[in-house]
Amino acid sequence: MTVLFDGQVFLFEFNVVEMNPAGAALQQIKTQGYVDKYKARGEPIHLIGVEFSKANRNMAGVEVEPISIE
Repeated sequence: MTVLFDGQVFLFEFNVVEMNPAGAALQQIKTQGYVDKYKARGEPIHLIGVEFSKANRNMAGVEVEPISIE
């Protein structure tokens, strides 16, 4: 999911932890190159990996990483 808000870009990836290892959501944003098409905007970009637990039916973790555009 991409949110363009207040001159910033927020890229979200949602994963289920029982199906993927911890940290996979944020890594998927990076390896799939989801950020590439937003770099030309020249706005701050924030990568946000959100992980849910199917067993607990709740959020299991969130990782946030701002990236610099060069």
